[in-house]
Amino acid sequence: MSIAQTLADGGRIHGTMVRLTRNPAIGLLAADAGLDFVMVDLEHGAHTVETLTDLAAAATGVGLPVLVRVPELSRGWVSRVLDAGASGVMVPMTETVEQARRIVEWAKYPPLGGRGLSSFGPNTAYRRLGDVTQLMADANREVLTIAQIETVAGVAAADQIAAVDGIDALLVGPHDLSVSLGHPGVVDTPDQDAAIARTADAARAAGKVFGLHGGTDLLARHLDKGLRFIMCDHDLGLLSRGLRELAKSLRAL
Repeated sequence: MSIAQTLADGGRIHGTMVRLTRNPAIGLLAADAGLDFVMVDLEHGAHTVETLTDLAAAATGVGLPVLVRVPELSRGWVSRVLDAGASGVMVPMTETVEQARRIVEWAKYPPLGGRGLSSFGPNTAYRRLGDVTQLMADANREVLTIAQIETVAGVAAADQIAAVDGIDALLVGPHDLSVSLGHPGVVDTPDQDAAIARTADAARAAGKVFGLHGGTDLLARHLDKGLRFIMCDHDLGLLSRGLRELAKSLRAL
């Protein structure tokens, strides 16, 4: 079952972000660990479209969807990462209805959007699919379009953003949201909780998915708000903590 179908059926998906690792084996490791997806971070990470294509091919080959956070909202980024084999795209700092409409325009095929047709390549697992109309319909159903809400302006417009036809999920980025709220890096304040709750309410009212990227404590605190798109940490943090624990254990011998 695809992650889009899992979400459509009311289930949860769990994954992490890939920012540092360019070896395609990271997708195989994540699949073996039991994660539902990885999200490649092109906003803050060093991946190129070429390395993304290799990673996506390896991961999808073992049944692990690859999502992508693009560095900015543009047709060139949104459509190209999907043609490179991504199963969904997230746009950071989404703040307006017009931005949400552009995400849909460049991520979804007609009649929902205006994505250019790529009928043979990484996005089709290099298979030639004869029925182009069915390919487009399947992609519109399976490709996730995610508006990342991480500013005060984005929270204020969350209701309107969620209501845009073709937006599948609102996912809160707590660290940039904490900066926007005036307490950089502090993600457990009352105004932060209220902003996350407002975003969750907006998603639920529009019949869309509410997501959050954070540590386990933050995620647990917001599970009761209908949190179903769960993303925790990134490979850089996981590697750093693992090395620190190793060093601590070795010194304790």
